[in-house]
Amino acid sequence: MSGARLRVLALVHRHLVPPDTLPEGTDLVSAPWRTEYDVISTLRGLGHEVMTLGVHDDLGELRRANFEFKPNIAFNLLEGFDDVTIFDQNVVSHLELLKLAYTGCNPRGLLLSRDKSLSKKLLAYHRIPVPEFEVFRVGRPVRRPKRLAFPLIVKPLTQEASVGISQASVVDTDEKLKERVAFVHQSIGNAAIVEQYIEGRELYVGILGNQALQSFPVWELFFTNMPAEAKRIATDRVKWSVKYQQKYGIESGPAKDLPDAVGDRIQHTCKRAYRALELSGYARIDLRLDNDGRVWVLEANPNPQIARGEDFAASAEKAGVAYDALLQRILNLGMRWQPESFA
Repeated sequence: MSGARLRVLALVHRHLVPPDTLPEGTDLVSAPWRTEYDVISTLRGLGHEVMTLGVHDDLGELRRANFEFKPNIAFNLLEGFDDVTIFDQNVVSHLELLKLAYTGCNPRGLLLSRDKSLSKKLLAYHRIPVPEFEVFRVGRPVRRPKRLAFPLIVKPLTQEASVGISQASVVDTDEKLKERVAFVHQSIGNAAIVEQYIEGRELYVGILGNQALQSFPVWELFFTNMPAEAKRIATDRVKWSVKYQQKYGIESGPAKDLPDAVGDRIQHTCKRAYRALELSGYARIDLRLDNDGRVWVLEANPNPQIARGEDFAASAEKAGVAYDALLQRILNLGMRWQPESFA
């Protein structure tokens, strides 16, 4: 299968359709369509025939492309539909109804992992350590349960990519808790999940596979020049502001000074989380390693960022999987996935 030339339908957001060739002087690292360009150009370099489809709110375009192009597989780079994040699972369900193979996570895994409350309940059932938490819905009073001790961190319930997360997300009084929950409700338009803030190291583990899983080396987010009073968390600015990253020496790479036994335990925990949430294709598990050496799973991110050189691809390369080989394996996993596998 790995040597077969495939017709690949690349599904990208309409505003992120990349150029076929880079205009002279383009700064690819800061281009909003960097991931899309890296994936599509690499697939073509592997010999696959790629048709790019910009998607926004019309599934009819997808059906027409499927009928006319007759792809073997869709390479799914969508993170929502019609600007609604949680609709990504519906697009993948539609691909299954079309009987079109696709890359990345299945609809059930997307549903279970997207809702941070639901995923934490499942992980806790499987005795995978997660922080204590409570969900505050829009329009409901904010009353902190006694089991939730400060400090706490307030996040949108179903948003990805650190949307709505800043230094102000970590609160230490009931007044600040109510203020931050109100901010999430009003500014993000989302329910708020409030969880125990775990002081410690910010770690990530990339996982690749359907049933047989490969975990990549433990990755860490470093905060080299952050002020002592600042919380070491992956805020919106930490993730997306190059200027902020440079100012505070924020970078990621292989976890330093991590004993092999601890690294093995972390990777094993991440595989358990991946299976508990019924993920497939590829995902990144976000964790904290506290000051007592305990591992806490924060959340799972199916279909994470896979631009060349970003965390997932860089950790794969550290494990000996070059970027083109990584994309080929993601294709192969999509071709092998059967929707009834977990039925």
